[in-house]
Amino acid sequence: MSDRSHHSYSSEEEFLKHYSPEDFDRPSVAADIAAFMIRSSEEESYRKEPKSVLSLLLVKRGVFPFKDKWALPGGFLRADETVEDCALREIIEETNVLPSALMPVAVFSKPDRDPRGRIISHAFASVIGENAVNEKGGDDAAEAVWFDISFEADKNGIFRLLLVKDDISITALLREKETRFGKTSFDIIDSGELAFDHAAIIAAALTALRSQADRFEAIFDFLPERFTLTQLMRVQETITNISVLPANFRRKISELVEETDEFTSGAGHRPAKLYKKRMH
Repeated sequence: MSDRSHHSYSSEEEFLKHYSPEDFDRPSVAADIAAFMIRSSEEESYRKEPKSVLSLLLVKRGVFPFKDKWALPGGFLRADETVEDCALREIIEETNVLPSALMPVAVFSKPDRDPRGRIISHAFASVIGENAVNEKGGDDAAEAVWFDISFEADKNGIFRLLLVKDDISITALLREKETRFGKTSFDIIDSGELAFDHAAIIAAALTALRSQADRFEAIFDFLPERFTLTQLMRVQETITNISVLPANFRRKISELVEETDEFTSGAGHRPAKLYKKRMH
């Protein structure tokens, strides 16, 4: 800290006149976004309900560092925008995808997290509606691809992050570090083909999303305005990776939804009542 900061000034105007930002380290600021979507995997028989798969959007980097590695959409903060504005702009620029929800996850600030220098990343979890997806890389992203994601711990407490898309498979290994104020952080054991510390960001984002889903806070963002209770339950199970009993689920969710006068329509399925989120 500069000795100038200890001087006495008669007014704030005088203080600001002598203040120099160059007296302090000025790291770059970035935003990285873990964008999740629940994708419907159609069954061969139209009589069966389609399976739901949790997917994560990754971009293949077109520039150094980590050229040709997979990374989360993200980029640097501009002087005229907030971090939230930056996150929204970056995901749209790199992927042409407009998120329907954006949730702060954590700040990642290890001094060596980026080989270009001191860069502090604000991480966000985003929810993308399946019907709004338009997969297309842009900016410095050579490709933008939805990967099916699984994230579970083994008997030794090592978390395995698996991302799969057709013949591409990415595996990263992590260890749970700590939980503070309800947020869990992770140390990377093996980052696989993921750039920077994005394996840890993905792990933290998915853990935060699951925590929100346990309280039914996140599940509505994955659905259209009108939905069936089966669709709602399937979203809950897909995010948390835990099966629930339909009767228990309906009881827990009853105060959060309200019936509409509409029903589903389509071959092979009995019409089902449509619901909407109750506005409090």
